[in-house]
Amino acid sequence: MARFPNFKPEGVIPATLLILNEDMSINDKATRKHLRDCALVPGVSAVTVNGHASEVHACSFQEQEEILDSSLDEVGDRVPVICGVYADGSIEAARIAAMSDCRGASALLVFPPQSMSMGGQLRPEMAIAHFKRIADATDLPLICFQYPLATGLGYPFETLLKLFDAVPTIKAVKDWSEPMLHEKHIRTFQNLSSPITVLTTNSSWLMASLTMGPNGLLSGAGSVIVDLQVALFRAVKSGNLSLAQTINDRIYPL
Repeated sequence: MARFPNFKPEGVIPATLLILNEDMSINDKATRKHLRDCALVPGVSAVTVNGHASEVHACSFQEQEEILDSSLDEVGDRVPVICGVYADGSIEAARIAAMSDCRGASALLVFPPQSMSMGGQLRPEMAIAHFKRIADATDLPLICFQYPLATGLGYPFETLLKLFDAVPTIKAVKDWSEPMLHEKHIRTFQNLSSPITVLTTNSSWLMASLTMGPNGLLSGAGSVIVDLQVALFRAVKSGNLSLAQTINDRIYPL
């Protein structure tokens, strides 16, 4: 059961790193410290684990379970924990989703299956079937990870709209789209009758992205500069351009 049952994916959400020992086993103590350093920064609305930043592609189901358990134990009573769902098969994705729900995650970040890159993006029914399988396993809010279309893993605009209609537990999009499409997503999705929050993950042009009006950001860069991301998000939201530019000057070298 979700620790934060009414959680809405929005605001500043860092995706944390996984710290490893020399033998590539998980360094739980160091990972927990890093998690606290990110999740407990004032202004952070949630934290994401089992994502790209935490090497989810290389972690077994058991390791993902252990990472989520440690994260919930460390900060789960203070901030919502979002768990990544990274799997090429829909059945395995649903298994991860059910586990995450049972353990106490507050939302799920759903990665696109690799099959999308082999022409799957031209078949909307594939994306819908994948998300429906996950939604059948959990009532948790889902965040759709939208890759750039050039990667072959991004969902076309019309597919996303069909997906939102077919799977109402999708509440947000982690948007890695190029600028013009990113702005279209923000203007359209956040103004639907059932709004879908756009969470930018465009860390290489974060200030420009935030000025387009997304209602949050979800970023692995938050593992090292989450305090600056919070400050920039607040400055842009308040319309303080001068302050935003000053903060962005600190972020730019990274």
